[in-house]
Amino acid sequence: MSEEILRQQIQNLKKHNARLKRIAHDSRNKLSAALDGTGLCLWQLDVSSGKLVIFNRRWGSMLGFQPKELSAHFDVWREHLHPEDREMVLAAFYNHLEGKTPFYEALHRMQAKNGTVTWVLDRGRVTERSDDGKPLKVTGTHIDMTKEKQYEQQLAKLANHDPLTGLANRHALHAQFDLLKKLGSLSVAFIDLDDFKNVNDTLGHRSGDEVLLQLSQRLHQACPPEVTIGRIGGDEFILLMPWTLDNPEIGSIARRCLDAAITPFELSNGAARVGASIGVNESWANDNFSDAIIRADESMYLIKRTGKNGVALGAMVLIQS
Repeated sequence: MSEEILRQQIQNLKKHNARLKRIAHDSRNKLSAALDGTGLCLWQLDVSSGKLVIFNRRWGSMLGFQPKELSAHFDVWREHLHPEDREMVLAAFYNHLEGKTPFYEALHRMQAKNGTVTWVLDRGRVTERSDDGKPLKVTGTHIDMTKEKQYEQQLAKLANHDPLTGLANRHALHAQFDLLKKLGSLSVAFIDLDDFKNVNDTLGHRSGDEVLLQLSQRLHQACPPEVTIGRIGGDEFILLMPWTLDNPEIGSIARRCLDAAITPFELSNGAARVGASIGVNESWANDNFSDAIIRADESMYLIKRTGKNGVALGAMVLIQS
């Protein structure tokens, strides 16, 4: 083979190699763009060196870092695991490396550069082993699940909280009642607002909603942390208190809640005045949630029948304003 032919073949090989590099670079850019559009990061770990090959920039950007600002290394990934999730995630990862599980999977939190939390779903498996079976490379995906988690939390909140006031709804109150009942003594207060319809009729339903919002905040201020506050609809509120009816704390809380209701509400279109009839009764041993509510409701009606704006503990009228 002449020197000229050899030189020509080398030149052709260089051109072919350059063409393959351009194709690979173009393919990688297209893959990166496609993956970034899905919120998915494709990664490969070299186990011995800890080096991570990230096939798109999504991993760094989801943590608030600029390109090349964050080193792609196993130690860096480990440092950004949320402290409360780190042990669980690493256990899942090493269990797979040791052959205890067929793949690695963990839904967990990572801490971004600014301290915010990103939820991710990590999946991977060993894709290359040595002749003696030791894992050499692990390939996987890293999916940003933050929006899904936020949506899940919103659904959970809607399932357990009144949409207007944010207080516990009937479902949450029922569950809390069952829990407190197992723990010991329990008394239930039924709060029904007096003359609330007049607010809606004279100032409008938006003002009525504002009264309910302000009252819910006042009830929080009137009650200690041990008390569960809920709204079961309209202008009816429930308190779950982990004490027997003769506990002095109950009467004190009921008085503060009455004051919270009868204090005028300053609204954007005027002032509103309402009152409250409050009935408190102790839950009996065989009571379910409905039984306890009915008994508290009966105590509340003692106030309704005697002029409203007051508190009744059991069958005894405690205070009438």
